Amino acid sequence: MKIHQQFNFVVINTHADSLYSLIADEQYRNTSLGLNAWKTLIGSQASLQTGCNKEGFNAVCGGRDHSKARIGVLANNEALCSNCDSRIGFGTGGKHDDFNTCGNEVTLGGDNGDQHIKAVGFILVN
Repeated sequence: MKIHQQFNFVVINTHADSLYSLIADEQYRNTSLGLNAWKTLIGSQASLQTGCNKEGFNAVCGGRDHSKARIGVLANNEALCSNCDSRIGFGTGGKHDDFNTCGNEVTLGGDNGDQHIKAVGFILVN
């Protein structure tokens, strides 16, 4: 991700025929990077709620109004993943800014306060 002039990368080791094959069918595929690894994409301003967390490809919390990410992590202030209010990722949307499609969005109790950080996304596939 690029925020201002700062580039941050994270490596997701997974095997697939292509990136398209991981996301096209809209099936959730989990990863296990952890919240702190995802937060390195944003830097020191990164914030997520610390209850439920769901990370990976095609992650969705609850209905279409709640957080979702093609590639990323979703989090909630409660243990339930049914209504996540925070996210970091690529191809994101939902609460509270559906137009923040790449970056960090969190309200209602993020561990580093409310954040609305938009980024430019780069996905490199090997």
